[in-house]
Amino acid sequence: MSSTQIALLGAIAGITIFIGLPVGRIRKLKVSVSTLLNAASAGVLLFLLIETFVHGFEPVEEALLDVTTKTSGTWGEFAVRTVLFFGAFALGLMGLVGYDRQMARRRKSSLGPGAAAVQEFGTLRKFHALSDTKRLSVLIAVGIGVHNLAEGLAIGQIAASDQLSLAVLLVVGFALHNATEGFGIVAPLAGETDRPSWGFLFVLGVIAGLPTFLGTIIGQSFVNENLELLFLGLAAGSILYVVVTLVGVAIKHGHKEMLYVGLFAGVTLGALTELVLVAGGL
Repeated sequence: MSSTQIALLGAIAGITIFIGLPVGRIRKLKVSVSTLLNAASAGVLLFLLIETFVHGFEPVEEALLDVTTKTSGTWGEFAVRTVLFFGAFALGLMGLVGYDRQMARRRKSSLGPGAAAVQEFGTLRKFHALSDTKRLSVLIAVGIGVHNLAEGLAIGQIAASDQLSLAVLLVVGFALHNATEGFGIVAPLAGETDRPSWGFLFVLGVIAGLPTFLGTIIGQSFVNENLELLFLGLAAGSILYVVVTLVGVAIKHGHKEMLYVGLFAGVTLGALTELVLVAGGL
């Protein structure tokens, strides 16, 4: 496959993130429906967290098996992979905890109410002034974007090895995943009186979807398992933070039964899209 064709595959896989974003502009939702949407978003991301952690932990397990059952591995390689994955996992989790706390502190100390309405992304200072729900959506987009970078690496590496059918199947599966993840990004915004602008939704889509394209470009020319391990660890940590935050928001809304229905629906939706990849033997 040519570089242009491979890049096109990455673009197709990433652009479907925009499908679910218009949900964020829905107004006047009942509290129970808002709880359901937040919980469903958490469910989709919970499945993505499990999938990401398992894929990232597999190379660590393989390195240990190479040492204990074969003669090809070394304890040094096992240690490197373990530290790399769990270090990235901790960085992804605690990095967002610290960053979100810093944004909230700056927002309270240096900016008055309504400042974000002037220009949502004009400067970093304006970014700190985004509402809590918008900042949460940005954090979700960042976490998904890091995960999608790892997905893009896989697409690029497989396509570059001329496994066309496998690459196309990957693109279909990841495109379906991204379509559901787009909904997860904007679920906190649904029902808000201050609807997000189309420009804001576009930026969220770029943050989450563009890394798939970039990962595909990188993956076709640069193969490094430790690099993929690093991104999977970062993604798992950041997604865990977002899942906990979304569940917290749903709990505050009340309607406990809707929380669990939403979690079930989200996990099920994520699992169904994963079956597309499993059907292809991936």
